[in-house]
Amino acid sequence: MARATLLSLYFFIFCTILVKLVISARNKIEHLPGFDGPLPFYLETGYVEVDEDKGVEMFYYFIESEKSPEKDPLILWITGGPGCSAFSGLMFEIGPLKFDVGGYTEGLPTLYYFPDSWTKVSNIIFLDSPVGTGFSYAKTEEGFYTSDRKSANQHVTFLRKWLEEHPEFSSNPLYIGGDSYSGITVPVTAMEITHVNQEGGMQLNLKGYLVGNGATDEWYDGNARVPFLHGMGLISDELFQAAKQTCNGNYISPANAQCSSVLGAINWCVIGVNPVHTLEPICGFAKRKSDVLTGDLRRRLVEDHVGELPLSDFRLPIECRDSGYRLSYVWADDHDVRATLGIHNGSIGSWMRCNYGIKFMHDVGSMLPYHHNLTTSGYRALAYSGDHDVDMPYLGTEAWVRALGFSIVDDWRAWYSGGQVAGFTRSYSNNLTFATVKGAGHTAPEYKPKECLTMLDRWLSGEPL
Repeated sequence: MARATLLSLYFFIFCTILVKLVISARNKIEHLPGFDGPLPFYLETGYVEVDEDKGVEMFYYFIESEKSPEKDPLILWITGGPGCSAFSGLMFEIGPLKFDVGGYTEGLPTLYYFPDSWTKVSNIIFLDSPVGTGFSYAKTEEGFYTSDRKSANQHVTFLRKWLEEHPEFSSNPLYIGGDSYSGITVPVTAMEITHVNQEGGMQLNLKGYLVGNGATDEWYDGNARVPFLHGMGLISDELFQAAKQTCNGNYISPANAQCSSVLGAINWCVIGVNPVHTLEPICGFAKRKSDVLTGDLRRRLVEDHVGELPLSDFRLPIECRDSGYRLSYVWADDHDVRATLGIHNGSIGSWMRCNYGIKFMHDVGSMLPYHHNLTTSGYRALAYSGDHDVDMPYLGTEAWVRALGFSIVDDWRAWYSGGQVAGFTRSYSNNLTFATVKGAGHTAPEYKPKECLTMLDRWLSGEPL
């Protein structure tokens, strides 16, 4: 008995040391270059190997909830693209840090604490995915080739490994979230989690998912743009009527020359309109495709062209949202920043906010079956839309949500934040909620952070918006 007790004690001591080693291996960051003083929240960064054979290393930023990290939900956030860094989601959309764009002159950009962060009510893992995005990389050339399905599988591997090293969060409600192209990434990942959970082993406590202005089905997404442009007063009644008559509701693959001609006229008419927010300017160092109605699903957005102006001569107009994007390149390529984040030496060259050159294959179709299967299986879903986005108009999201055929539980009405109308919402059976965010663009929390925080808090709490 004494020998058994002694062995148990040795085993306990060994496990305690092992746990401490794992915890100590976490790169906890208390001070960030550019931020004055200690960070007022818990930040951790690191890598998780998701494919040992091909050496695929996924980089993440983890921020604990600023309310009750031991109880609050855990969100895996995947920025769109595909190929846009999680840092973009952290810094410009839902995280607690911002760049001081107005005060920038030269050198390393200054950061400040932003209170209307989703970390006020949730723990968030910001994941650089797919491989080749942000600081995520592969040790082999073959490892850089990926797809929707392969990325989803790697997300599950990431979560399992990450939770093994962070067991204190394994019982927290888990949600998968993202926007833009992540309208595909998120439901595919959620479905993969359900499949893996059924196979046994470590269970992921998935409760639901949320997508913002998400790519879903080209028939709904693409065909919503012409009606949206008309509804926003950006094209004339005559152009809209001509499009309806010649295109017969199909604006994404013109069936005749007349339809093509009308769509060309529409594109020419709105060529100077910012496609991700109709009310904001298009600035000189970020250009957009001239064709807003057709083209590759992941090439429609405004893209950064950082090489077009010297980094020493920013001339950053405060009214240009792109100004902050440019600062992210300077910050992420700084030697001290990379050392603080724990970036592996030689893993990547120059950092890119959105890397559209990743070796990625779109290998899934419409997301409607995914949404139907997930929601009817009991998982909660929130589909929200900034209502000033041309690229993925709210009309398209509203249409595919209706197409699921679920009954209405709470019909169309305004929802409020700070005593003001923040958007409109409708709830359906099977725990599906649709919401618009009034005045927001393609990445809604970037434009309306306070309102989107209100939306998230209520939805996570199970309250009506």
